[in-house]
Amino acid sequence: QKLDWGYGFTMFTLPTHLRKPHLFPKLPLPFRDDLEVYLTELKNLTLKILDLMAKALRMDPNDMKELFENGMQSLRMNYYPPCPQPEQVLGFKPHSDGSVLTILLQINEMDGLQIKKDGKWFAVKPLPDALIVNVGDVLEIFSNGTYRNIEHRAL
Repeated sequence: QKLDWGYGFTMFTLPTHLRKPHLFPKLPLPFRDDLEVYLTELKNLTLKILDLMAKALRMDPNDMKELFENGMQSLRMNYYPPCPQPEQVLGFKPHSDGSVLTILLQINEMDGLQIKKDGKWFAVKPLPDALIVNVGDVLEIFSNGTYRNIEHRAL
């Protein structure tokens, strides 16, 4: 059995009352300001993607917006350090995300993310200045399977 090998830090960011009041104000101001801008842009991007998906589903985009505009948002930062015995570990075990969408920013050229298709694992090659968007379980259910979640893992 392989073990998860990595560190993660999760921060619930929306709605704002779910933020840890003892933590957020203690973040360095430049980081907090940049984080606020980043989170706002992520929310806007998510709503734009959902708008386009709603149109593809022949839905009224306002219906999709009403469902998800005031939803939860979290930010997770993962770090996968080198392991002296890499054959015994995974960064993250295979899973699908229980969310609507996951927007992933991969900050290095390491190709640790893999997706499962037709029973085989394929590496997702990171592209410079690009985001990876995963459909989550909620969106698969909401779209009656038109948009499928994807089983993935991190090596």
